[in-house]
Amino acid sequence: MRIGFIGLGIMGYSMASNLLKAGYELTVYNRTIEKAEKLGKSGAKVAYSPKEVAENSEVVISMVTDAPDVEDVLFSEKGVVKSGKKGLIFIDMSTNSPEFAKKTAKKLSEYGIEFLDAPVTGGDKGAREGTLTIMVGGKENIFRQVEPIFQAMGKNIIYVGEIGSGQALKLCNQVVVSLDMVAVIESLMLARSLGIDDEKLFSVLSTGAGNSFTVQYYLPKIMKGDLEPGFKAAHLKKDLKYALDTGTSASLPLPGTSLALQLYNSMVSLGMGEKGTQGLIKVYEKLIKT
Repeated sequence: MRIGFIGLGIMGYSMASNLLKAGYELTVYNRTIEKAEKLGKSGAKVAYSPKEVAENSEVVISMVTDAPDVEDVLFSEKGVVKSGKKGLIFIDMSTNSPEFAKKTAKKLSEYGIEFLDAPVTGGDKGAREGTLTIMVGGKENIFRQVEPIFQAMGKNIIYVGEIGSGQALKLCNQVVVSLDMVAVIESLMLARSLGIDDEKLFSVLSTGAGNSFTVQYYLPKIMKGDLEPGFKAAHLKKDLKYALDTGTSASLPLPGTSLALQLYNSMVSLGMGEKGTQGLIKVYEKLIKT
């Protein structure tokens, strides 16, 4: 299958690279064209619009920031639908709401384009190593057609069910991710206030019942003061808003999610939205000084 890939950010660039390594014929587009040209040197065809990507592809993948970006990729004057042939499969691997996925699928069906929502988790590390967990919603027969494509980017591929169910499961994941970060940072702040060495805290958390991906991957970064993004705080804030809105529509109380969202709102308001989610420690440090 000829694949198009739109969105070469922290995650997307590595995911597209893994498709190239797997031997797929790949066409790439990114608003910052230099990133696409860099992949062009590795064998990808560089496109200068989503429309051009669709012209050269049987499957088009988007890995962009938010719902408005997906809509622009699809329905703008130079969007995918302007040249996408009937039977094209469009896969949105960014994180949006289940309702947005359903609305997008319905709209694309009018053009004869199939749709899968397939958000991922695993951060920049998982994207680089091809070990992402991928959650897929949509028609199962369409999923089976493109399953080898997912396997080139991820290790744990989960077909969830109908359109929007991939996004729904991803939002559940983000609730845990956000609250785990809150727990790790509060534990670190408490340990430091009690004079406990950072390394001793890490030794206990990483080998005991408190162990998690956040402990293993992000706690060492926090300890070193490394706030560069594996996943941007502004993106997690967006995901938590979707999760809270989805819970609210079902009259479901999510007090922990609400707390995490307010903390990440604070981080973004401090001008740190482009930093990694572990930068939340700066919010706590500011609270201490207040």
